[in-house]
Amino acid sequence: MLFNSAIFIGGFLPVVLLGFFLLAGTGQQRLAGVWLTISSLVFYGWWNPGYVPLLLGSMAFNYLLGGYLLKHPSRFALVLGISANLLLLGYYKYTGFLVQTLDQAFGLGWSINGIVLPLAISFFTFQQIAYLVDAHDGAVVEHDFLNYSLFITFFPHLIAGPITHHREMLEQFREPANFRPRLDNIAVGVTLFLLGLFKKVILADPLGEAATPLFAAAAAGIDLSMHDAWNAALSYTLQIYFDFSGYTDMAIGLGLLFGISLPANFDSPYKARNVIEFWSRWHMTLTRFLTAYIYNPIVLHVTRARMAAGKPQPRRGKMTGGTFFALVAYPTVLTMFISGVWHGAGWQFLVFGLLHGFYLVVAHGWRAFKAARGWKLDSDVAWHRASAVLLTFLCVVVAMVFFRADSVPAALQILGGMVGLGQPVIVVDPFAQTPASLTLLQIIGQIARHDYTRIGLMMLFVWTLPNTQQWMRHYRTALNWRPREYWLERWLPRSVPFITWRPSPAIGIAIGVFSFFALARVLSVAPTEFLYFQF
Repeated sequence: MLFNSAIFIGGFLPVVLLGFFLLAGTGQQRLAGVWLTISSLVFYGWWNPGYVPLLLGSMAFNYLLGGYLLKHPSRFALVLGISANLLLLGYYKYTGFLVQTLDQAFGLGWSINGIVLPLAISFFTFQQIAYLVDAHDGAVVEHDFLNYSLFITFFPHLIAGPITHHREMLEQFREPANFRPRLDNIAVGVTLFLLGLFKKVILADPLGEAATPLFAAAAAGIDLSMHDAWNAALSYTLQIYFDFSGYTDMAIGLGLLFGISLPANFDSPYKARNVIEFWSRWHMTLTRFLTAYIYNPIVLHVTRARMAAGKPQPRRGKMTGGTFFALVAYPTVLTMFISGVWHGAGWQFLVFGLLHGFYLVVAHGWRAFKAARGWKLDSDVAWHRASAVLLTFLCVVVAMVFFRADSVPAALQILGGMVGLGQPVIVVDPFAQTPASLTLLQIIGQIARHDYTRIGLMMLFVWTLPNTQQWMRHYRTALNWRPREYWLERWLPRSVPFITWRPSPAIGIAIGVFSFFALARVLSVAPTEFLYFQF
């Protein structure tokens, strides 16, 4: 079941919300939790009921093992539990890729069919691994099966995140006030959901329709012109931006309808001035998980090994090349390699991860170089900031080509076209065949249909407008989140209409207009999956 489907919006959500309000409104918090858990399992099983037992079995195994680790911390049991989770993920996600790779390398004649990747397996696997690690370390403060089940299955974040942490969710499930229907939560939640729906069906999906045939042509070995190659790369880069941003808004909005705040997961990443900042804004909960459970342990292990070998700790701003490699480059590249593997089974995902690892090492190295010379790390000069944002964006675009392509050769086909190695560039004049009799509105419509106009408007949207968390900053949205200041707020007073969200007739009418177009598309075309469903 998809958030952007008519059955979800017109059927599932109203029924689940009504049942929750009836139970929670009468003080039946446990029953409301049971209702949400069962509803979430129905939501998950709508795609394929056969995988519901897999999800239930995974939850039961990790809950029981987590309880054991709380009472009897055991390194062996922890490693066993993590290995079991990774083996389950590996079987479904990577078996086909490994068999195909071995067959191509050695001509073994092997093939495997029938393994379908269960929805959300990457997300609930990471959440449960974190739970086991924290249980072993004594950081788990609650071990209630109902709340644990709701923590894993809560449908607003189940399929594509945010990757929630047990502590932040279990605390909310324990709080009776969160189960009382509140008008402000409903107003903010509905607004976020509708804005996310608009981003998905009105902005992201048409961009995908432009990118898909071009990437398919590249996969077929067809040379693309520079125009088509850049159109493919930029269209997909913007598609995944609005798709993921839209999903995040919808997930946070749905959580608020049930009184639960989900963590922020998206914060205008294309405004980042370097790739370090990019990963602090893009899939923020994945970055948080990778940092806490992979990067930091690697750095800790390397640090202890260096201390055992008698090597001194580097002083601030004084790091040799060997120390930089051991404490920054090696952990960063390995972590991003794991990130690439997590995103998908294919060499193109490995290249994506390693490419971002390279970006991050260069960014950290440059900042270390500036720090050693006492230079300011981030310039306040406008053109410096703009240049940094543009360079970071171009680096992200190159990596996104590998992220989207069906294979490494297909990605190289696109990149070759982007640097002019494909077909000759043909410049089309949008006014060349525009009869003088056309009205101004028709001329504008014809221009808007051209690729560069659509992409330019989307980039203007991305780089100049506030994100939804900034626009709604004066109300509860993401969990414990303080949005960055929006530049217009420095120049315009808060009383200016639409500068920030507030319950008002004017904003209600505007949201209603956006919602009308989004819902009309939902009812007129088949829903498309969110891009992160495939991971």
